[in-house]
Amino acid sequence: MSIVLETPRLVLRHLEERDAAFILGLLNDPDWLRFIGDRGVRTLDGARAYLRNGPIAMYAKVGFSLFCVDSKTTREPIGICGLIKRDTLDDVDLGFAFMPLARGAGYAHEAAAATMAYARDTLALQRIVAIVSPENVRSIALLEKLGFRFERSLRLLPTDTQETLLYASE
Repeated sequence: MSIVLETPRLVLRHLEERDAAFILGLLNDPDWLRFIGDRGVRTLDGARAYLRNGPIAMYAKVGFSLFCVDSKTTREPIGICGLIKRDTLDDVDLGFAFMPLARGAGYAHEAAAATMAYARDTLALQRIVAIVSPENVRSIALLEKLGFRFERSLRLLPTDTQETLLYASE
């Protein structure tokens, strides 16, 4: 297990194929589907492929990606939080998502604040962005609490039918 960060209540570590069951549940959570989008992952094999081709490949390519967020109390995964380098954005972006039982307890803020400190202090990133669905008021509030400011609406891909909001922290 490759631990990247620790906070008082959380451990942020590299995602591994053994996290497939957790990822399968997270990617099919109604809020994930509503605010982030359907990734078409419906099986454990699909979740393992998502991990291999997504976060695990990005660790190898750029040295960071989304991290698994484990509760120190239960030692179980409760969410993901990390940094993503997308081909469609000039800057690295902060991403996070938590299981329903872990929402509303400040875990997302704790994980995201630690990730932002890591981005600045360890990776020396000056500018970090975040993309968010216009309807996702809780994530927008968290981004603003972290010091992000709205910049513009955009469509990440030409095929996107809905706009996404771009927030930035410098």
